[in-house]
Amino acid sequence: MSRNRTYISILTIAGSDSGGGAGIQADLKTFSALGCYGTSAITAITVQNTLGVKAIHKVPAEIVQGQIKAVMDDIKPKAIKIGMVHSAALARAIAQTLKAYPDVPIIFDPVMVSTSGHRLIENDTIAMLQQELFPLAMLITPNLDEAEILASMNIKTIDDMKLAAEKMISSGCHAVLVKGGHLKGPDLFDVYLDQSGNHKIFKSTAIHTQNTHGTGCTLSSAIAVYVALENDLTNAIAQAKCYVEQAIISGQEIKTGEGKGPLNHFFDAQNLLKTSII
Repeated sequence: MSRNRTYISILTIAGSDSGGGAGIQADLKTFSALGCYGTSAITAITVQNTLGVKAIHKVPAEIVQGQIKAVMDDIKPKAIKIGMVHSAALARAIAQTLKAYPDVPIIFDPVMVSTSGHRLIENDTIAMLQQELFPLAMLITPNLDEAEILASMNIKTIDDMKLAAEKMISSGCHAVLVKGGHLKGPDLFDVYLDQSGNHKIFKSTAIHTQNTHGTGCTLSSAIAVYVALENDLTNAIAQAKCYVEQAIISGQEIKTGEGKGPLNHFFDAQNLLKTSII
């Protein structure tokens, strides 16, 4: 093979999940399953398993910056996914580093609350995320718990989701996907809105399983992949949602640990490996 060919690569900036179901581990599995080369900058090391998060060790901001720069300057990813950013200082440091790469699209999953309800973010960080990182991101993908924090409101209905999206857009986001997976009902709805006023509701059928650990990480990572493969944003979201749905369905009967298990990222590995060598 010619040395002039290379895999499309994606960078994830996120925390490590020792249980392997979410965070960096879920991101890298997603990149690999969809045929891309995964790289990482680890922001924190969590002590967790399928039962929950026990502790968090923060990686110094300068080390996170160094990881990002080392990857960006050498491997040159085509897209970036951001996950867990646990402090205001780290948010500022990441933003300062990423401003040197303005042409690389960023998908930001503002991880604030774990699946088990554990708060993963410091209280003074939210304003810094909105001020420094949101303006750099092509898309942010909060779940309902995170959207309630970011929009300062309770969310119980689809109309509430729309209003929350409008509030986040008014605060400086380029585009937002409010994920409605926590709403009760047979159908699930995600609400998309961008600064141009374009909106779209993505509907899917609820899948009854407790194996949903890492769903948000996986979705944002898959969106980053499809954006890197030069799909427009709403099409990238649609394709990513299809991938996540199949990963949940194929993993719903698999037991991993005693709590909320992960998705099956490699449910159809051979067919998922699209041409991603350029």
